Amino acid sequence: MNREPFETMPDVMDVKQIAQALHLSKAGVYNLLNNPDFPTLIIGGRKLVMKQDLIQWLKSKTKTNAKEDEPR
Repeated sequence: MNREPFETMPDVMDVKQIAQALHLSKAGVYNLLNNPDFPTLIIGGRKLVMKQDLIQWLKSKTKTNAKEDEPR
């Protein structure tokens, strides 16, 4: 299986590239692109994502605080 490292992806990514980077189907990526808080860039009808915006979005969705994972 070919897993291209995320760091080597282009600065502006299309659906296929996002699917490769996140290991999702194209349908899964289109679901993300239609999410209001996902950093979608629309140019000429194409839905694209800037790699840095994608990284920031992923960080905002990642639980990094151990207290969040502890049961109450």
